[in-house]
Amino acid sequence: MAGSIRGTSITSRPARLLRNQPSGISLDPQAFRSLSFSSHLHHLSLKSLGKRLRVQTIRISAVVRAQSIFENMQVDISLSPRVNSVKPSKTMAITDQATALAQAGVPVIRLAAGEPDFDTPAVIAEAGIRAIREGYTRYTPNAGTLELRTAICHKLKEENGLTYTPEQILVSNGAKQCILQAVLAVCSPDDEVIIPAPYWVSYPEMARLADATPVILPTHIADNFLLDPKFLASKLTDKSRLLILCSPSNPTGSVYPKKLLEEIADIVAKHPRLLVLSDEIYEHIIYAPETHTSFASLPGMWERTLTVNGFSKAFAMTGWRLGYLAGPRHFVAACGKIQSQSTSGASSISQKAGVAALGLGYAGGEAVSTMVKAFQERRDFLVKSFKELEGVKISEPQGAFYLFLDFSSYYGVEAEGFGVIKDSESLCRYLLDEAQVALVPGDAFGDDNCIRISYAASLSTLQAATERIKGAMASLRRVIPV
Repeated sequence: MAGSIRGTSITSRPARLLRNQPSGISLDPQAFRSLSFSSHLHHLSLKSLGKRLRVQTIRISAVVRAQSIFENMQVDISLSPRVNSVKPSKTMAITDQATALAQAGVPVIRLAAGEPDFDTPAVIAEAGIRAIREGYTRYTPNAGTLELRTAICHKLKEENGLTYTPEQILVSNGAKQCILQAVLAVCSPDDEVIIPAPYWVSYPEMARLADATPVILPTHIADNFLLDPKFLASKLTDKSRLLILCSPSNPTGSVYPKKLLEEIADIVAKHPRLLVLSDEIYEHIIYAPETHTSFASLPGMWERTLTVNGFSKAFAMTGWRLGYLAGPRHFVAACGKIQSQSTSGASSISQKAGVAALGLGYAGGEAVSTMVKAFQERRDFLVKSFKELEGVKISEPQGAFYLFLDFSSYYGVEAEGFGVIKDSESLCRYLLDEAQVALVPGDAFGDDNCIRISYAASLSTLQAATERIKGAMASLRRVIPV
């Protein structure tokens, strides 16, 4: 019978403590499992039970005393100034918000994230599956397997005209990690990181994490968002340590022609401290007649260029988390040192898949060219569609899978039931509310006039999104100045 042993009624002291414990003290019920008065306890003697009760009472008293001490303590909840200086990614925030709405049953069209909608090519996927089946699931060297680094060297030689040895390659958990490690490795406090805008959202924040100062150089839609070399020259100082270039560009899709890169290289050469980080993650997603030029291939630039690339975009391998850095051994070793004390090497399975990806042929072979053809078809559809929308300015992208549209002529308009559309963020909120389409505001990329549309989605999805956006903008069109 609960509460008694062999007919003797007892009231446990721990039970009373549980009922009368001070407010704010949480006691684990598991601590009293031995004191539950169930039928199996009739085998225990009162003496042994009393002994258990005394032990538990001591334990509870200790918990109460400890709790009293902590109640009088104040915890320092401050964070590092370095972390406080960093802004969260708006791309990730909007993507998460759109995902939550979709999971709640709202038919949101998500065009915020830069993630191909294609499956990883079968040959690559099979290489990963085979690695698992063959037990290739252990740690690899910190810098990556020799097999993959050798394959990367071959790729860079054949496709980019760049000569490296495996010791000058670092394989990481995505190109994003490579960029962060490069910035941390070469920048000191008060150094300046030169970043043309519009920029990928993480560049300035990575500079801040290194205690460096991001120096933003605006570009213009009339110039296809390409950096003016003369403007660059006017902004360089003795503190300028790193210039970040991204071609094809996220978010604009702009591609730097070789001649323009040569002009930039001439300027870089005049500044001994200045290094260049060339983000080439979209190099294979490029539309004829444009071609890709690796900055390190230009005269005198190999020694001062850190080239970053990866498998996420061209090979539709975002979830495999695999990227790489190529550069002079001194800089690559420094990045490897950081990696050795953070994540260590990339996934062994992903690295086997990466070898298979580089084995598909020049520029990814037919598998990649098929995806690029689809991206170009989508780009053409969107450009044509938005040219029909009054007041929108367009710079036609030559690569990647983004359209960066200038909607600033709509700013200042009051939308019924929503309020004033005053900037790119409020416009994106309006389109999410009214059209149920998730886009990224341009202020996240350093240009508040624009919004970014990712066309890494099916053509039918883009057609539906375009109709929704046009419908939402229709009521605003009449007040746009002609």
